Amino acid sequence: MINQFKLISVLLFIITFSGCVYRPDLQQGNLLNIENIDRVEIDMTKSQIRYLLGGPVIGTPYEENRWDYIYYYKTRMGPESDGSTQKYWLVIFFENDRVLRIEKDVISKPTG
Repeated sequence: MINQFKLISVLLFIITFSGCVYRPDLQQGNLLNIENIDRVEIDMTKSQIRYLLGGPVIGTPYEENRWDYIYYYKTRMGPESDGSTQKYWLVIFFENDRVLRIEKDVISKPTG
């Protein structure tokens, strides 16, 4: 009888608190300042870009003249969260260690 009571108590505890799972916000990539992204200009050197933005997240030995900066942030649903998503990417192309072309896209939109 006591074992059944313990079993039922444990099951009720598990059922009651199984919905109370903490889900932290999801953040991946380079956390870049939007002002610093806007400061990137044609003809800057690789060292200037590295000083301004840091190293790229995605690197490949086959594309040494392309640096990709990607950022993704999603707030999880909670009492103070709106479930929004923020993402941006910045691709910098180099020629002779100087910025040749810049591609960027900043998207900040709520999905909840």
